[in-house]
Amino acid sequence: MQNLIKKGALPAKTYKRAVAILELDRGRTFTAVAEIVGVMIQTVSTWAQKYKESGLEFLTDKPRPGRPVVIDGLQRAKITALACSNPPEGYEKWSLRLLADKAVELKIVDDISYGEVRLILKKTNSSLT
Repeated sequence: MQNLIKKGALPAKTYKRAVAILELDRGRTFTAVAEIVGVMIQTVSTWAQKYKESGLEFLTDKPRPGRPVVIDGLQRAKITALACSNPPEGYEKWSLRLLADKAVELKIVDDISYGEVRLILKKTNSSLT
């Protein structure tokens, strides 16, 4: 564990957890360790318990469940390219709703809201957002 801390390339969470376990190993109380690493006493207690259960594996977070990616990178690129193209006849410029409808019509995606189109274009610094 000492070697992990000396590397200096640890995420802050991992570093705090490692320091806490080292300090506990040196005989410090939960209260003292909590003050040293800047967390609550309960957090130090939880870390100690997890260390007893799983060893050094507790230092890194397990993957968290989340919403799966519905629109992949290629689909995002196609929607961005669509937004950069000329708007349909009769329109001066693309609107978010028009882009969403056209993306479905062109079968780029099965379904998309104009809000999702906005988020996709926001990441590209498009003038529509």
